[in-house]
Amino acid sequence: MSAFEDHKEELEHYEQMFGRERGRLAVSLDRLTNALVLVGQHGVYCTSQRNPALPAMDIRIIANELAHAKELVQSVMEELRRTKDSAQS
Repeated sequence: MSAFEDHKEELEHYEQMFGRERGRLAVSLDRLTNALVLVGQHGVYCTSQRNPALPAMDIRIIANELAHAKELVQSVMEELRRTKDSAQS
C-alpha cells in the first residue's frame, strides 16, 4: 500500500488546512515523529555493549538520521510559510 493510500484521510485533512505541499510535509513530519518514537522505544531494549546507559550504535544512527530528516522537512515548511506570507503582503 502506498503512503497516499495508507494516510489518505490525514493527507486530505492537512492538504485542506495547509495546501497540497505543506499538507504533505505535515503528514511526513508526523510519520517521522512516529518513527523517532518507535526507535526511541526500541533503544531502551537494545543497549550498547560498551555503555548500557546508551542505545546501540545503529539505533543512535537511525535516530540521528530521522531527526535530521525531520529538521529539513520543518525548514521547508517554514520557508513555504514565509513565501506565502510575503506574497500576501
